[in-house]
Amino acid sequence: MHPDGIKGICAILATMKKNHHIWRIWANTLHRWGVDNLVATFLEAAGPLTIIGAQAIYIGQPVLNSFVPNEHLNVLTVVLEQDDQRDAFINYIREGM
Repeated sequence: MHPDGIKGICAILATMKKNHHIWRIWANTLHRWGVDNLVATFLEAAGPLTIIGAQAIYIGQPVLNSFVPNEHLNVLTVVLEQDDQRDAFINYIREGM
């Protein structure tokens, strides 16, 4: 494997580990509501359109911060903007945490 590929994988794993506690909260909530598979399927189907969702979060962040912690919103925008993070979160949901 190319050294840059290894660095990329290490960066992805470091980000996942840092955000793991937030992902766990989300996954538990989605599972409790019974929409975990639906959300995973939606994220897969939306593909590149999730960037629009991330932009909407950036625009609405001042209002959304009243309901959702800023750290969660930041992690959500990363999941929506970065394909590798979105795929990792989808796998996280589907594998049952």
